Amino acid sequence: MRVVSLVPSLTEAIASSAPGALVGATDWCTHPADLDVTRIGGTKNPALDRIVALAPDLVIANEEENREPDLAALREAGLEVLVTEVRDVPQAFRELSRVVEACGAVRPRWLDQAEDAWSALEPPSRRTTAVVPIWRRPWMVLGRDTFAGDVLSRLGVDHVHATHEDRYPRIPLEELRAAVPDVVVLPDEPYRFTPEDGPEAFPGLACALVSGRHLTWYGPSLAEAPRALGEALRAALR
Repeated sequence: MRVVSLVPSLTEAIASSAPGALVGATDWCTHPADLDVTRIGGTKNPALDRIVALAPDLVIANEEENREPDLAALREAGLEVLVTEVRDVPQAFRELSRVVEACGAVRPRWLDQAEDAWSALEPPSRRTTAVVPIWRRPWMVLGRDTFAGDVLSRLGVDHVHATHEDRYPRIPLEELRAAVPDVVVLPDEPYRFTPEDGPEAFPGLACALVSGRHLTWYGPSLAEAPRALGEALRAALR
């Protein structure tokens, strides 16, 4: 089985479950750190000719991260493309099982551990409101129907723009501040918020700097996500 992955989190999942299957991955596929495969460009601008030249049995994609015209072109070139859709934690587990099976691997232990970690969560004692920027210049935040939003909700965090008509709306900074959330959640991807770049925009508000891999990736990181995110949120709200 020869597999090309166009999704960083699924690259990690495949590498962890079907060693040797991956022959190509995007430039943004950073896990595992020692991944040695052909790089085929970005998630939004893959080098289609490079992918075709790899002659994969399967290309793994995602309806949000990858563009339909690129996927259509790969199909027209005769390649099989599996497109995932992940909008919440249960769907992530279903899609991960489908991807692993399609790659010819048995169900990995990390997937059981991840499901156990999320099913063991106790109902939060109180709900917390949050603004969750994912970009600045311009400011963009989590909106409706997102995987990261569902992750936070299961940890007791209700983000302010969960009912916005857009999934990733642009909101003026003044409006974000005026919402006066309990916490501003600042992930390190897709925009790399840091202690020096992000919190200063929200004076007087608690800020939680979190791992984007734990907040937005669906793969082996799901086993660690409840603990890692929970610790970061609790530290910010002390």
